[in-house]
Amino acid sequence: MLRTIAVANQKGGVGKTTSAVNIAAALAEAGQRVLGVDLDPQGHFTLNMGYRFPDELDQTIYNVLVDADVRAEDVLIHSDDMHLDYLPANIELAGAELQLVTEIGRESVLRDKLEPLAGSYDFIVIDCPPSLGLLCINALVASTEVIIPLQCEYFGMKGMEQLQRTIRRVQDKLNGSLRIAGILPTIYKSRTLHSQEVLEHVREIYGDLVYDITVDASIRFAETPLAGLSILQYAPSSAGARAYRALAKKILEQSPAAAAAPSGFAS
Repeated sequence: MLRTIAVANQKGGVGKTTSAVNIAAALAEAGQRVLGVDLDPQGHFTLNMGYRFPDELDQTIYNVLVDADVRAEDVLIHSDDMHLDYLPANIELAGAELQLVTEIGRESVLRDKLEPLAGSYDFIVIDCPPSLGLLCINALVASTEVIIPLQCEYFGMKGMEQLQRTIRRVQDKLNGSLRIAGILPTIYKSRTLHSQEVLEHVREIYGDLVYDITVDASIRFAETPLAGLSILQYAPSSAGARAYRALAKKILEQSPAAAAAPSGFAS
């Protein structure tokens, strides 16, 4: 059964793209057939996959979303290093929301375009934009589950309230099968009291929704986009690589039906 994971957080700088790239790479390393989807107009997922000049691409996920004649398979790129396929993005995607807003069924365009690929992959991993606009809604409607990267800082924690409201609305009105796979603590600084206190507070509020894995802050993650590799290829024995391998194992052990529903969020 195909599982589609949206990696979502409306706050930027929380390790969202890093998590999307490395979750996809870790699942591929575990033998899964994986498709990555760059749904962020910044194109950072595409850059991290090793595509140096995304603005020069003739067709991207933007064309898939706004042109009825462009299929998802028409813009697929394969990464030999990470052993997975991906749909690239560039700055053109910033105009997609304006063009989609008048479309009938505008919230489900991505789901409809990905549907023909269902038999070709075990997992689709979507890197969502740092906002809660129409692109993010499309990702949530297309997904079976959500992973939320949460930076272990106070403002990162406060942003969860707005995200949980969006997920609940999508579940209630557009995608009743959407589930929260988990909250992933990122950019964790184990030596600082602030990071420790935030992580403890998050676990008090969200309980089992919080993965018992932390992705520690590391300069290695900042270096991987330049190399066009995931942390698994760039620094395979690093703590970051071990964390994402452990996360992939948990994802594989957890069925979508067993994932916690949005109602598991604290009010």
